[in-house]
Amino acid sequence: MQNMLTLISNVFRLGNASKNVGARMVASTRSFADFTPQASFDIKKCELHRLEEGPSETAVLTREQGLQYYRTMQTMRRMELKADQLYKQKIIRGFCHLYDGQEACAMGIEAGINPTDHLITAYRAHGYTFTRGVSVREILAELTGRRGGVAKGKGGSMHMYAKHFYGGNGIVGAQVPLGAGVALACQYQGNNQVCVALYGDGAANQGQIFESFNMAALWKLPCIFICENNKFGMGTSVERSSASTDYFKRGDYIPGIKVDGMDVLCVREAIKFAADYCRAGKGPIVMELETYRYHGHSMSDPGVSYRSREEIQEVRSKSDPITMLKERMLSNNMASVEEIKEIDVEIRKVIEDAAQFAISDPEPPLDELCNHIFANNPPMEVRGTNPWVKLKSVS
Repeated sequence: MQNMLTLISNVFRLGNASKNVGARMVASTRSFADFTPQASFDIKKCELHRLEEGPSETAVLTREQGLQYYRTMQTMRRMELKADQLYKQKIIRGFCHLYDGQEACAMGIEAGINPTDHLITAYRAHGYTFTRGVSVREILAELTGRRGGVAKGKGGSMHMYAKHFYGGNGIVGAQVPLGAGVALACQYQGNNQVCVALYGDGAANQGQIFESFNMAALWKLPCIFICENNKFGMGTSVERSSASTDYFKRGDYIPGIKVDGMDVLCVREAIKFAADYCRAGKGPIVMELETYRYHGHSMSDPGVSYRSREEIQEVRSKSDPITMLKERMLSNNMASVEEIKEIDVEIRKVIEDAAQFAISDPEPPLDELCNHIFANNPPMEVRGTNPWVKLKSVS
């Protein structure tokens, strides 16, 4: 009798559970149907230089785009915070420049160009490495110097590469003439592609940048020169380092645009405009993205000796790019709080799994030290630290 009652009780319990599951499925389907599939947003007007008209002041965002942008930016944020933690644990060594706070720049640029377009940046490159298609696992493993890293553990923080992505460059401003060269290749091949060449406000006074501007304008190269103005070159404010802080006007004879770099939609619309301008054969364009980094210049810089903690917190509370996008989506019924929380949980798991791989993956062996000097050459001998040490390079 007791067994029979237990059996009946279990049947009722299972029946109620299935009803609850069905109810949850119905509720989920109904709420999905109730989401706004698309919305238009007024965005900040760009300042223009030598242009009669600029990017659109209205941006259309679909629900799918919004969730994708949120997931990508939040992954970048969590990845950089994990890199901070690994660095403080002395698992990551050497140079390490973090990108948290500037996520709208990388995401907006990627949303405004094609995957076949080209991009080159400076040493604050983790975010762009991710948006160009490299996994978090490969990025963190590169930071820890492991074989599974995107550059086989031999590049580190400043030297990561992917298809149509040329780094990650350690020399201040040196990537800009390289970007002009990539744009020249696009023009020569007639492939209708553009190159985005990024640099910071700290590099904006480099002579090689103005040389690149000159050649790009002479040859009408399809190059978008972008200054990510995060207000400080290392620990020096832009007002102390630059006689003119209108970086978008620095091209003089090249048209320029000043953009709110904390708003992913502003960046996306500006990049679309700039890419169309370049593809039309009108030559290069200069863009300034006004943004802000939460960390110091690098992990060796606490970031609070030349600015206050209150200043950083004020930017976080008023202009954070991820929060701004999330609030837009929630207030326009394009996502639910529960859905956003689920995405956050998924991202944390991806980051933790990647971190475990980056810690446990083996370091590259010494005999791989000189590999990949050339892309397609027969094996060759490379001199070591003295004439008696010989290493081999395999392409």
